[in-house]
Amino acid sequence: MSFFGKNIKKIRGVKGLSQQAFADMFDLKRGTLGAYEEGRSEPKIETIITIANYFSISIDDMLTAELTVNQLLRFNDQLTVSPEELEREKFASVPCITPNNAGDYLEYSLNEQFMQDMPQLQLPINLDKRFIAYTVDSLEMTSRDEGLFPKDIVIAEFVPSNVVSKLNAGTMVLVVTADQFILRRMYLTGKKLTLRADHNKIEDMTLELSQVKQVWRARYVFYRRLPEIANDISSKMNALQQQMEELRKLTS
Repeated sequence: MSFFGKNIKKIRGVKGLSQQAFADMFDLKRGTLGAYEEGRSEPKIETIITIANYFSISIDDMLTAELTVNQLLRFNDQLTVSPEELEREKFASVPCITPNNAGDYLEYSLNEQFMQDMPQLQLPINLDKRFIAYTVDSLEMTSRDEGLFPKDIVIAEFVPSNVVSKLNAGTMVLVVTADQFILRRMYLTGKKLTLRADHNKIEDMTLELSQVKQVWRARYVFYRRLPEIANDISSKMNALQQQMEELRKLTS
């Protein structure tokens, strides 16, 4: 991408202009402007002069360096904008199921206003997919002091009913029935869904698919606790020391 292309794209961002709106200002085609921004085509000198003069930017600045937002805001009052008009990265709003609202979710999850009023996590994940956050409230997915503990938060992606059968056996899912949430690993046999905990003292649960209202596939986890980094480093250092001692024995 040429400096000119980068700079007109930066100007559009500061002004909050779409490619079409910017192109219309200078009697350009949207595809032509896109080609300039992507460096696939070079503009005529007349076009460069017109755009540079309109925003009171020197031609040298337009062509030889990438302009900063602060520079653009100093060039011309026409470029002064409020913070709301600047382009910003959009994060997904993910409703969070907590012990306090879990019962209400079972009853009102189809109510759009209720979903909007739930606590929301702002996360940099796919905006085109539907996610839910679930606060862990048991030790069912804990094994030998590892796994998920109460107050950890699982971020799960909605699985349409016609896709459930395509999930791999052992996938961790959050299953929602008429009266409970079940966070376990799923195994599907015909129309029966077996849900297995990681804790070895928890018995399997089997449901008919007709009992299942929603299935969410676990994608991410926020752990409430910090990993024991110091202990991990210590164990690695001990292992390294043992290896060094064995090497000394071999070379002595």
